[in-house]
Amino acid sequence: MQEEKLSEDSRDFVTALASGLEVIQAFDHEHPRMTLSEVAARTGMNRAKARRFLLTLHSLGYVRKQQRHFELAPRVLQLGYAFLSANNYRDVIQHYLEDITAETGESSSLGVLDGNDVIYVARSAAKHRLMAITLSVGTRLPAAHTSMGRILLAQLNDQALDHFLSSITLEPYTDKTVTDVNELRRQIVNAQQQGYAISDQELDSGLRSIAVPVFDAKQHLMGAINISTNAARVDLDTLVNIYLPVLQNKVAQIRSHIN
Repeated sequence: MQEEKLSEDSRDFVTALASGLEVIQAFDHEHPRMTLSEVAARTGMNRAKARRFLLTLHSLGYVRKQQRHFELAPRVLQLGYAFLSANNYRDVIQHYLEDITAETGESSSLGVLDGNDVIYVARSAAKHRLMAITLSVGTRLPAAHTSMGRILLAQLNDQALDHFLSSITLEPYTDKTVTDVNELRRQIVNAQQQGYAISDQELDSGLRSIAVPVFDAKQHLMGAINISTNAARVDLDTLVNIYLPVLQNKVAQIRSHIN
């Protein structure tokens, strides 16, 4: 069951807080440093409003200012650390992610769904690099084109899934990217039925991954765990017949250890 969220027109909705967080999220890998005008354009705010939020964040230590440019300050990391600290299961899962890497020689990660993205909250990286970007805790990737994203979308109820599919734009990252909404829905439903999802070079050429959902002992969804591989080195049969059982074994162990 999905959480009932406050509507933006509710008297309890704090617009200023939402806008401040929107300014923080405007900074990313492609926009690490921005001028006031660029922040305003990225957030859809007018310059005066964007300026007030930037200066407030600067005063609180979450933003640094260098002449005309703004950038996030290290203090922003405390926001992510608060999440990790509040969820004491992370150390347990990290142990199992490292076991997966030791057994398969491949990278393994835990991700959670956040809006239209998957956020990496724990990761065990293999020595070989898989993507052009560096994956680490806090990395956001489009849920529609990742194995973790699809298996997490498969846990949504029909109404929530309909909302997701109606709100996204499917970009062709590679020639294998699914860009048809009906086909994406079919793959998500299929993932729900089989209990795992695969993304085969849809986000980055050569990147192939498989993911399963992770539940605690009370059947609360904690996220998804994946194994990421190089398509030239690992074929789909190996992914399903060898790596999937490893994932299933680990999530069963996690479920028995986390209440």
